[in-house]
Amino acid sequence: MLTLIQSPVETIQISVESYYEEFLKVLPRIALAILVIILGILLAQLLTNFYKRRFQQKSEDPLMSRFLAQAVKIILIIIAIMIALQIAGLDGIATGLLTAVGGGAIILGFAFQDIGKNFLAGIILAFNRPFNINDTIKIDDIFGKVKELSFRYSHIKTFDGRDIYIPNSDVLTKPVANYTADGFYRVDFLVGIGYEDDIEAAKKVIQEILDANKEIVRDELHENFVIEDQLTASTVNLKVFFWVDTVDYRRASLVLRGLIIKEVKEALSAKDFNLPSDVIELKLYKNTPEIPFKISGNIEKELPKK
Repeated sequence: MLTLIQSPVETIQISVESYYEEFLKVLPRIALAILVIILGILLAQLLTNFYKRRFQQKSEDPLMSRFLAQAVKIILIIIAIMIALQIAGLDGIATGLLTAVGGGAIILGFAFQDIGKNFLAGIILAFNRPFNINDTIKIDDIFGKVKELSFRYSHIKTFDGRDIYIPNSDVLTKPVANYTADGFYRVDFLVGIGYEDDIEAAKKVIQEILDANKEIVRDELHENFVIEDQLTASTVNLKVFFWVDTVDYRRASLVLRGLIIKEVKEALSAKDFNLPSDVIELKLYKNTPEIPFKISGNIEKELPKK
């Protein structure tokens, strides 16, 4: 029995021909698998666009809407890829991919802890968070309106025009002050009158201004009032409290507050209440040279002549 010895070139040629024949056999299945992936991606995009047009624009929770849209899109694409691998006869590769993805996620989680932490925090905030879009919040010393929520950061627009992106892990772990959660916010300011003025009369003047303003909220739960606050060196300080609607926080808390302060000042001045400035006391100790000063002309005219 004679055994023919093949040359290396012949061996390679036979192997290539064998693989080529096998490739021709599986080519229709590979083409079908590619078609399934393309159709899956198109279907996922179509459903996502339909969802955005019909539901996302009307949703009261934009972050949750975007999260569901992206989640559905990714899941549909993954399903299409797994079906395509099975059609192509690559079941083992599909199983290996799932295993690799699971192991890779753990490795990447350790390698990119900050990114993973912010991503997980973003998912948690998508379902349970202390604010919504357009709420006015404060985190540490960052104060502004929420403009966008993503899975990595929260976009805050401050009232001086800055765009600040706070990592979601900070939003999740640090105290968040929400100024518009229930739609109401209490504003306050101080006004100082002279010791010789009638305190009750001044409080009545200020209270009438609060009661007459239609933009100030008044009901059983939200009371507006004026109360004595401090006795300083030159004034009796009254503190004014009133509630505002925070749909437009800048208008309610800043503009309206300024208007009320202006009205209070003008009303008290019109009724001859004193609004004294701080008293400054100068002391001259021993061996201290005299301080030269000059009396203004108006005061000189008012001083009695000897």
